[in-house]
Amino acid sequence: MSVTTSIQKRISLKMRKYEDGAETKTPSVPPRRASASRSAVERTLAVSPPIVLALLLLVGWYLGATYGHVPSLFLPAPADVLTSLSNGFSSGILLNAALVTAQESILGFLLALIVALPLGYGLAKSRLLAAAVQPYLAAGQAIPAIVIAPLLVIWLGPGLLPNVILDQTLTDAARVEGASGWSLLTYIEFPLALPAVLAGIRTGLTLSVMGAVVGEFVSGGDQGLGALVQIAKEQYDTPSLFAALVILAALAALYYAVSWLLVKLAEAVY
Repeated sequence: MSVTTSIQKRISLKMRKYEDGAETKTPSVPPRRASASRSAVERTLAVSPPIVLALLLLVGWYLGATYGHVPSLFLPAPADVLTSLSNGFSSGILLNAALVTAQESILGFLLALIVALPLGYGLAKSRLLAAAVQPYLAAGQAIPAIVIAPLLVIWLGPGLLPNVILDQTLTDAARVEGASGWSLLTYIEFPLALPAVLAGIRTGLTLSVMGAVVGEFVSGGDQGLGALVQIAKEQYDTPSLFAALVILAALAALYYAVSWLLVKLAEAVY
């Protein structure tokens, strides 16, 4: 028994030495470095597809406008659009129009937010209010804003006010549940409802540009990017039309970036 036990101990010691040697020879990657490399790869994979798609679209646009024999009235060359952008910024027309549209969209978004948050909380808390109001909200969502716009222009006149009122896109953004009370609302209900509220804010802020442009279309004024689009259409100035669309897209992208930062800030706080 003693001989067998001695042999087993020797074999066990040799196996341990071999495993220890193998462990020391195998290089290990620090967990933080591996996590950082994975996150860098994920960020690259997330950013690459839209960049690649944008490059493909630009190349296709250039080839179609330059070598595809497409009339410039239907598809202007990228160089013509860049020239129109440069001329618009140098003259101040595009910048002034963008500021007007931004003012209308932001004011409209804030007005919608002021209406939406209390209304959403009331609908979530009161069954009677929800039963009375929700059918009209559903019907109102089915009516396009461009149909309501002429009535607002008749009632309020042309200008900033009807364009702002058109931009109420957050009516259903804030739906909270739970017990009543200001402290519970502040510390429990609001943090729980925050993801849905932020999702509504992101959507409403991005789409507020559309509401402002629709108001500018209908009011028939001469200010804002919507007015520039109308003027370019009447003059068959396709490069200027594309330039205004580029500014509108950039404004919507800026709003989306701001809402994304707001979401990240809320996640860090809560």
